[in-house]
Amino acid sequence: MFVTTEPDRRFDTRTTGDERALLVGFLTAQRATLEIKCAGLADLRLSRRAVPPSTLSLLGLVRHLADVERRWFRSVLAGQDAPLRFSSVADPDGDFDGAVPDPEVVAAAWAAWREEVAFADRFVAEAPDLDVVGEDAWRGTVSLRWVLVHLVEEYARHNGHADLLREGIDGARGV
Repeated sequence: MFVTTEPDRRFDTRTTGDERALLVGFLTAQRATLEIKCAGLADLRLSRRAVPPSTLSLLGLVRHLADVERRWFRSVLAGQDAPLRFSSVADPDGDFDGAVPDPEVVAAAWAAWREEVAFADRFVAEAPDLDVVGEDAWRGTVSLRWVLVHLVEEYARHNGHADLLREGIDGARGV
């Protein structure tokens, strides 16, 4: 089990009041959950694949979610020319396929994820409201509100994968 002496405050999110704070609280909790699921694993275990032929791994999830954050916050909402870091049109599964047990690959994945999370947090904090919009080739016009809800869903789904991956690696279970 993931057990600490400190109370788990990830899900002490607001239940009333400011919508932005509520959405950011849920997203922050989901991001923290990903970090917890990956905590304490060496490169080989972090890159361990689920079951053949799947390329799903905890490291792949970190790389994938770095690209997800980058796409929605930098490219779509901020309008930056920010190509994805790990996948592309030519290599759509590069985020998972490139998740190999190399210390440099692992460090680069975490650095990219943290950089994209920091950018997203700044963007959300500085946005005048949740109705800020961006244009996406896949979804059309999307609001910051929609992106935040989507990111909570995206992390929650992948954290479910992370639960199973981690339990398969070392038996650790927990929220």
